[in-house]
Amino acid sequence: MLNLFRKKAEEGQFVELIDKHNEDMQFYKEEVIHTMQIVVWCLQSDYMKRPSMSMVVKAMEGVLDVDKDLDHNFKLQTVNGIPNINFVDSTPLLPLVLSGPR
Repeated sequence: MLNLFRKKAEEGQFVELIDKHNEDMQFYKEEVIHTMQIVVWCLQSDYMKRPSMSMVVKAMEGVLDVDKDLDHNFKLQTVNGIPNINFVDSTPLLPLVLSGPR
């Protein structure tokens, strides 16, 4: 599934992933494509290029544009020590870095 998503992202053909038989998906096609673009942004191999959750919210609200210079080389990663569970992550799991007080 991730390989198909990567291919459509590279080709700019997210519309081909939208269910043609779902009226809601067709009606909100532009929003669905915008959400897929945000997903690509969140799946960046370099974790420093990924958006913060506040940036994701702003992008979903249409206040912030999704970065256009994105890497489509998503990787499937497994985490050692947890049997039979695969995590899809494009970089190793790192300790959480908290932003300061709000």
